[in-house]
Amino acid sequence: MRIATWNINSIRLRIQLVIDFIKEHDIDVLCLQETKTEDQYFPAAAFAEAGWLHQAFRGEKSYNGVAIISRHALSNIQHNDWAAKSDCRHIAAVTAEGVRIDNFYVPAGGDVADPDENPKFAHKLQFIDEMTQYFCANPPNRQILVGDLNIAPLAEDVWSSKQLLRVVSHTPVETDALKKLIADGGWHDAVRGYFGADAKLYSWWSYRARDWVASDRGRRLDHIWVSHDLADSVQDVSIHRALRGAEKPSDHVPVVITF
Repeated sequence: MRIATWNINSIRLRIQLVIDFIKEHDIDVLCLQETKTEDQYFPAAAFAEAGWLHQAFRGEKSYNGVAIISRHALSNIQHNDWAAKSDCRHIAAVTAEGVRIDNFYVPAGGDVADPDENPKFAHKLQFIDEMTQYFCANPPNRQILVGDLNIAPLAEDVWSSKQLLRVVSHTPVETDALKKLIADGGWHDAVRGYFGADAKLYSWWSYRARDWVASDRGRRLDHIWVSHDLADSVQDVSIHRALRGAEKPSDHVPVVITF
């Protein structure tokens, strides 16, 4: 089974890019974030025509939105609302192999890393805290968590830890919270585990960079975690950096895991 996660930053704008990718890389299950479209406008027919008939999606106009697209049947489709908001940031389903996938789009948190001054940052911290409480109460088993979690937890997940310690996505309060979610929530970071502790890993590069390749100021915001019973089943992990250079790209690239 091959699973991909991708913050696509508008699925309707990039549907052909996505279809080409899942065909070329033989993706069984695709998890999307920031689809940015209401459900009635989601390109379900395009995925079905390409062979991905089984779909679960939750969207809203212009913001957020998550989806799970599969070649094979999905069951137990559900979602939770987090941090007292009904925005479309989570969807879950069980694959034909009996593995539950939770797909998250965690709030970015705004620009000011102070929950007292910035309600968006407070929302982000509450969201992560509720995720931690949930998975402590419901330990994962035969389960995968994917998505744009909007936090780069390790120094090796950013281009310069020293320069980003006060920048939202890599502040100590965020990185500590995400590490707590991993440890207490019963997860294994499959991407970091595959590449090793010292590898510099990025999945996002800002649109603001004049030359993102030359500057290479990336962050690893997109994650794939697995429950500990699945950790030894991971065969391969890949980060598809080249797609950041596609025509009209997302600022994120796909991350793929194979079991």
